[in-house]
Amino acid sequence: MTQPIEDYALIGDLMTSGLVGRDGSLDWLCLPRFDSGACFARLLGDEENGHWRLAPLDAAADEQCTRRAYADGSLVLESFWETDTGTVKVIDFMPQRDVAVAPDVIRIVEGVSGRVRMRSTLRLRFDYGHVVPWVRRSDGDRVAVAGPDSVWFRSEPPVRTWGEANSTCSQFPIAAGQRVAFVLTWHPSHEPRPAPCDPFEALDECLADWAEWTSQCRYEGPYREAVTRSLITLKALTYAPTGGIAAAATTSLPEELGGVRNWDYRYCWLRDATLTLGSLVATGFLDEARAWRAWLLRAVAGDPADLQIMYGIAGERRIPEAELPWLRGYASSAPVRVGNAAVDQLQLDVYGEVLDSLHLARSAGLAAEPHAWNIQLALLDFLEQNWRRPDEGLWEVRGPRRHFVHSKVMAWVAADRAVRALEKDPSLPGDVERWRVMRDEVHRDVCEKGYDPERNTFTQYYGSRELDAATLLIPRVGFLPADDPRVIGTVDAVREELGRSGLVRRYSTEGPSVDGLPGDEGAFLACSFWLTDALHLTGRDKEARDLFERLLSVRNDVGLLAEEYDPIAGRQLGNFPQAFSHVGLVNTALTLATGEPPAAPDEDGRPSDAPDAPDPAGR
Repeated sequence: MTQPIEDYALIGDLMTSGLVGRDGSLDWLCLPRFDSGACFARLLGDEENGHWRLAPLDAAADEQCTRRAYADGSLVLESFWETDTGTVKVIDFMPQRDVAVAPDVIRIVEGVSGRVRMRSTLRLRFDYGHVVPWVRRSDGDRVAVAGPDSVWFRSEPPVRTWGEANSTCSQFPIAAGQRVAFVLTWHPSHEPRPAPCDPFEALDECLADWAEWTSQCRYEGPYREAVTRSLITLKALTYAPTGGIAAAATTSLPEELGGVRNWDYRYCWLRDATLTLGSLVATGFLDEARAWRAWLLRAVAGDPADLQIMYGIAGERRIPEAELPWLRGYASSAPVRVGNAAVDQLQLDVYGEVLDSLHLARSAGLAAEPHAWNIQLALLDFLEQNWRRPDEGLWEVRGPRRHFVHSKVMAWVAADRAVRALEKDPSLPGDVERWRVMRDEVHRDVCEKGYDPERNTFTQYYGSRELDAATLLIPRVGFLPADDPRVIGTVDAVREELGRSGLVRRYSTEGPSVDGLPGDEGAFLACSFWLTDALHLTGRDKEARDLFERLLSVRNDVGLLAEEYDPIAGRQLGNFPQAFSHVGLVNTALTLATGEPPAAPDEDGRPSDAPDAPDPAGR
């Protein structure tokens, strides 16, 4: 039986992560990094592709825990099982670690009342559920080896294990006050066994680490619990050695059940930079903001023509895409993909997003990197020569290149942020008048070719009548003020034409779709947060708050969001948990609390000769 995506909870150690279902099964785990091969891949296949279930012995295969929650301000998951004979708590977590330390998954069973018999079924399958390891005993523990991968499995106090159907099984009673810990440790098979950790000390240290981190949060506004949980999720998706933030913990969770829109999101997207930096800076997490900016500067260094839209979590450039035919896909949504071919696309908006993020870092007072401004000038030089080209756009369409309005708007943002920087600090090298000319030209081009005066809305691309939820960002980035009739018209048109039960799709997938793919998709949660921002900025505060609270209700029981949501079926869709969705939640909460987005420009950056907004009726 396929569990709904929202039935999963995240655990992680700031280098990788796993997903634990409400049924007590760890169904997704990549070791030792987010983008490594999964040793549990039941999420995208079936039980034979690897999982680890820990639940009461008498629990049915599809039975779920009674309740669960994260320990306050942490990523330590506590699941309670109430049975006829007693109650137990299962504590799932991964201790934070240094890069030289082997990753551990620790599961502690704690008796709460009565007496409950428990069962553990561990089925390891390396290489995304494809390779059955050789399992043997060693010093009372189990060790599984296949090629480069090795996993040690032990319990404390020791629990008897046996082999059954290519799995390692155990049964044991647990009474009130007793605790039994299981520890799974990965390491390269050519290296000696890592020193074992004390699972109970590791739990105390993990809770203390998370408590210390969350204490830095300076957000005290409305919806603080939701904001804090989203910030913890962003931290959990951060690859600590480099500061890179993975877009999601998974690959190939579908945007349409049974469909082909299944992509690998375990990499770092440049366009996430500005929105993520804004949320980190505004909530007090300056160390994470500095680390993200440092990752960004390393990733984009080099020839601006070679700039990619995404990189590996350590800045790797090669992310070849392949399909895994032995996995049937979540809810039979095939193919399952690893890697992402969109890495080779031309997406001109990322230049604006990079320059906007570095402008934000400078405005927030982060100490300047000596080479950062020269990198920005090089990127801007390239963009000045190339912004007129068609591209694949921020939605990474796999159809023909087009002149996407959002890409042009972000080219304007790039020039605008350079002008602002030079006006504020004339000692910086650069020709401010040159960038003013570029800014003015891009602005005129977008207003003439990307705006439909008959419907009073900006369109998806030049010459199109289709709409794009990305145009909701126009007031946020300062391209036009929020009270401009063209902005208000665009907000209304997107809401009307792309709305789905009150939420918003990215664009229309009906008829010949711009993305070149068959099928449909759900409402895009980040876009729905953008609509909330746009409603607030255009003076419709009650509607904005109502929509925000509707979006909060979409979160699962532990506060997590996927990429999309099907409001008809009431199901989360797409990769999970999704950083873009959680960044949207944080930034919208900040917008509602402070009155403006955390990355809002300090003044309207329109050119001085920009035309007034036309009458919506075209008169």
